[in-house]
Amino acid sequence: MKVFVTGATGFVGEEIVRQLHQAGHSVRMLVRAKPATRVEEARERKAEIHVGNIVDGESLHGALKGIDAVIHLVGIISEVGESTFENIHVRGTKNIVAAAQEQGVTRFVHMSALGTRQNAVSHYHQTKWIAEEMLRGSGLDYTIFRPSLIFGPRDHFVNLFAKIIRFSPIVPLLGRRDAKFQPVAIETVADAFVKSLKEFLAVGQTFDLAGPEVFTMSGIIDQILTVTNRKRLKLPIPAAIARMQAVFLEFLFPRVLHKAAPLNRDQLVMLQEDNVGNAQPANELFGLTVVPFREGIGKYLGNR
Repeated sequence: MKVFVTGATGFVGEEIVRQLHQAGHSVRMLVRAKPATRVEEARERKAEIHVGNIVDGESLHGALKGIDAVIHLVGIISEVGESTFENIHVRGTKNIVAAAQEQGVTRFVHMSALGTRQNAVSHYHQTKWIAEEMLRGSGLDYTIFRPSLIFGPRDHFVNLFAKIIRFSPIVPLLGRRDAKFQPVAIETVADAFVKSLKEFLAVGQTFDLAGPEVFTMSGIIDQILTVTNRKRLKLPIPAAIARMQAVFLEFLFPRVLHKAAPLNRDQLVMLQEDNVGNAQPANELFGLTVVPFREGIGKYLGNR
């Protein structure tokens, strides 16, 4: 199959493109005009390139010509400038769905997130839900995946805490102390996306993608400490203080550094909720290999 991938140069996209090639598929990647290094990255991955922006519907003209399926991965966890949840999750999905409909591409595999639901509290999950509903009413042969926290060599979660552990004697704990998480390996997530392309039983379905173990945030930190062979003090941060920190970072980063804040109030809302799901349907249908958390992070944190 010839597969069009949005978000192909990101953490998850890179692994999905690798597995697509491994499975014998060809790839066309959506790459923003800037920075130019992204175009070079795409060429290095032996993929065709379409230069455009997911929020600009006109830039997608001709992007899906000759394409058999779409894998839509683009998403953000923090807002900055025009990269808002509405623009990326809602408007971006609307544009790529319209492009698929116009070109007659019916197979569409979509990246959502565990915790997405109709009456979600966080803005992130609210916009993810709107995107899901858009697909359900699109007439496309869609499959929606909702991964839990994804870990892997380039992740922005485990690696962040590993860096904090490396340089600080204290590790902050944010969110509800008993909130549960079910981290899933990037290899498992990519495997599900690639295998779903040719799985008829996946059409019109929504699947959770989650690992075999459930942890609290403190438990996740304990696993990272064990793998890195370090001991640190874990310090719970009161909700009021965490919220003040988030407000400050939301103000500072976009205005001074022109980057999304590493912590925002919406993330704090999500950290108050359990992030677990039922992985069995996806694991069984696609024959997914589950990776224990400590084993998985040990492959890229063991020497740090």
